[in-house]
Amino acid sequence: MVKAKWRSVDGIILLNKPIGLSSNQALQRVRRLYQAAKAGHTGALDPLATGMLPLCFGEATKFSQYLLDANKRYLTCIQLGKRTTTGDREGDVLTEELIPTLTDESLEEILDGFRGEIEQIPPMYSALKHEGKPLYEYARQGIVIERKRRRVTISNLTLVSRTEDTLTLDIQCSKGTYIRTIGEDIGEVLGCGAHLHSLHRISTAGYSPENMMTLEQFETLAEQGYEALDSHLITMDTAVEHFTSVDLPTPDARDMMFGRTVPTTVSLEHETVVRMYDQESRRFLGLGQIKGAFIRPYRLVNTSEFSL
Repeated sequence: MVKAKWRSVDGIILLNKPIGLSSNQALQRVRRLYQAAKAGHTGALDPLATGMLPLCFGEATKFSQYLLDANKRYLTCIQLGKRTTTGDREGDVLTEELIPTLTDESLEEILDGFRGEIEQIPPMYSALKHEGKPLYEYARQGIVIERKRRRVTISNLTLVSRTEDTLTLDIQCSKGTYIRTIGEDIGEVLGCGAHLHSLHRISTAGYSPENMMTLEQFETLAEQGYEALDSHLITMDTAVEHFTSVDLPTPDARDMMFGRTVPTTVSLEHETVVRMYDQESRRFLGLGQIKGAFIRPYRLVNTSEFSL
């Protein structure tokens, strides 16, 4: 059997993850199409969930944490009147309860309690780890681990539509927010229980959903060769666009590539992180950190293959 020949591929792909696959399974499917030597995903979606899953290839993996930490936007459908073991439709039904009659005004008042800064207790069916093991492994054994409350920010929560037993919500939130927990907590406030029926991530880190592609689309591109696939790579500096941009003269850019501290006329607070470019070529060099009148290397792209 001939071993796969892995390529050096650098950049970000926005996958519209299908239902039924874990984030890692989806990553490996796309990685094999690209034959990318190094790859990782940024923010897991449950198999039940669909939508935007940024995949980082090669040098882009150095900046994946910034996508993990970014704000996200979801469209979710909450099923009222039923509590499940997992908090979503894949779990066993624990209780079935009557759903109260709600006016638009009373529902908005309830939803308003989930806007802004709120506290959540992470669900047992989550990838959070306790003593090296994901919580969901304990949950499958019927073991409940005490979890600390965590503070998250819901910057927008809009009721898109409703039926007698469902609520469809558009939610924009900070990192670490569990939409499943929001669904269960709304059910608790209503007194009838609830679980997540569906979850679709619309965007993360401000990336446009229009740039997402499905697995099937990537598979079609793969038939045309690597050039067609590579044309859909997003540059890795988009993951750190929230940092101030600094252009370095080519001699300083070269020094930075070798890990040297270089002078700067940029006036920013000490230890501020900046993204750096070579002034002439506009090549992204990575991240630097302000140190007085200098910039020191912070997280650099491997540019050993190139000359400036």
